[in-house]
Amino acid sequence: QVQLVESGGGLMQAGGSLRLSCAASGRTLNSYYVGWFRQAPGKEREFVADISFTLGSTYYRNSVKGRFTVSRDNAKNTVYLQMNSLQPDDTAVYYCAARFGIRTVAIEREYPYWGQGTQVTVSS
Repeated sequence: QVQLVESGGGLMQAGGSLRLSCAASGRTLNSYYVGWFRQAPGKEREFVADISFTLGSTYYRNSVKGRFTVSRDNAKNTVYLQMNSLQPDDTAVYYCAARFGIRTVAIEREYPYWGQGTQVTVSS
């Protein structure tokens, strides 16, 4: 079992930055992919980015490329989502999720482990 806890959300003005953290416990994230998803009010949850915890390779949805960066700290068993140039459309509850695997999968049902989510609100 993997337990995930997100932190770092908050209220930010457009153009600002936030860094989300996803701390894992229960087992090491080696050989896992960790994905970030978000759900805006009235919308379905969508894939944002993911990272191979072992290899460090990353994948992003087009709308966040160049603005968001996902990284990991192997020693802390933690994944980060650095969000720059935030826009009001980035307002959502952000979730991290983990899946054991060898390739990127941007489908939430493929992820068995989820955190509780953290709210990010971007004002214009």
